[in-house]
Amino acid sequence: MDRTLAADLARLPELLEATRRAAADALATLDARPVVPLAGRNPYDPEPLPDHGDGTEAALAAFRERWEPRLSASAGPRYLGFVTGGATPAALAGDWLTAAHDQNSNSALDGGGQDLERETTTWLRELFGLSDAHTGTFVSGATMSNTTGLAIAREWLGERLGVSPADDGAAALGPVRVLSGAPHSSIAKALSVLGLGRNSLVRVPTLPGREAVDPAALDRALADGPGPAVVVANAGTVNTVDFDDLRAIGALRERHDFWLHTDAAFGAFAALSPDHAHLTDGLDASDSVCVDLHKWLNVPYDSAVQFTRRRDLQARVFANSAAYLGPLGEHPDLVHLTPENSHRLRALAAWFTLRAYGRRGHREIVERDIACARALGERLSGDPSFRLLAPVRLNVVCFTLAEAPTQARLTALREAATPEVFLTPTLYGGTPALRAAFSNWRTTHADVRRAAEALRTAAKELT
Repeated sequence: MDRTLAADLARLPELLEATRRAAADALATLDARPVVPLAGRNPYDPEPLPDHGDGTEAALAAFRERWEPRLSASAGPRYLGFVTGGATPAALAGDWLTAAHDQNSNSALDGGGQDLERETTTWLRELFGLSDAHTGTFVSGATMSNTTGLAIAREWLGERLGVSPADDGAAALGPVRVLSGAPHSSIAKALSVLGLGRNSLVRVPTLPGREAVDPAALDRALADGPGPAVVVANAGTVNTVDFDDLRAIGALRERHDFWLHTDAAFGAFAALSPDHAHLTDGLDASDSVCVDLHKWLNVPYDSAVQFTRRRDLQARVFANSAAYLGPLGEHPDLVHLTPENSHRLRALAAWFTLRAYGRRGHREIVERDIACARALGERLSGDPSFRLLAPVRLNVVCFTLAEAPTQARLTALREAATPEVFLTPTLYGGTPALRAAFSNWRTTHADVRRAAEALRTAAKELT
């Protein structure tokens, strides 16, 4: 064994304790650190790879000196860009143990890892109000979840047409139509990867002033084309958390033949709140569902789940025949259900946080984030410098400058406020805008006040 590696093995408990202290220090300073440090956006000169390393202790010291100051406080309460959760204490513990146990639990030939994943997806299915007709598998994020769901939809199209794209290729389907009102960018990416092509995505008109699809327009669009189609519904759009009427879309099946894939990356968590659960009515009727977990479940990146009613088609797409793998069987091993032959035991962090805090604990996080989003919306709507572009429906505030909302001015505003609050840009109804997404378990109304004050100060500096 390499001498340095052997020395680290001999000191492993001590090195793990040093790492624990470094992690605790980083988390303890989240509230005081710049949300996105300026140093993190400056060019850097990469160091050469050492020929002879000097061990974990030295690597830890080098990381803390060279890289830690450049990292964002994305685990903290005022990182409101994208839709980013943090890691609850239990999820962090689960993630550490994931690395310690280092499982690749895709096969029944191994230990109980895939059973732990199945238990966790069952808990999640119940959390989101899905029936036991759905089965779930863990994937890396919403993009992979959408891709997996649409891959199953592609096979369903083949089943309807008497071919198998898994065997014969996507070209065997001929022209395909994928209909959606306000699809996330990952949908087009998935269609590109799956060989269906970005041009197969057909935008359907949305309701006036909304990002929700117009069911009547969808009805007409389905009638305008021959053969089966795929419909991508949204349960929570990125810009304004708008929800398609899932029940109305499901009712269209009485007249049209289509696969219903619902992108509920973070909107599915509305099901946890009695005041907002109606937004997810009809979700169970979906043929496939995407839910991202490193958003509102607050588990570390990367983690998402994909649900489907057609596990048989899922296994047909992703079956991997090799002598060293377990059989496909009636209950396929996880290796036969996603594009990955190998993945870490992502389910453990989710299992930990669900086991630790239960439905009520995660409901409290969701409802507190919704309240914080509304509070920020109220503060911004009461400030003459800003204008809300949409109502605060759930956990996202979409707003712009009241005067001259140019991309340049919004960039200047965002960057000036970044030490206190991180937001991401968007375009809504042709207007350059910013969006604040609340999904972190640490965020409180005190953070809302700090964020609003930082934005107010930055807006004043623009004039």
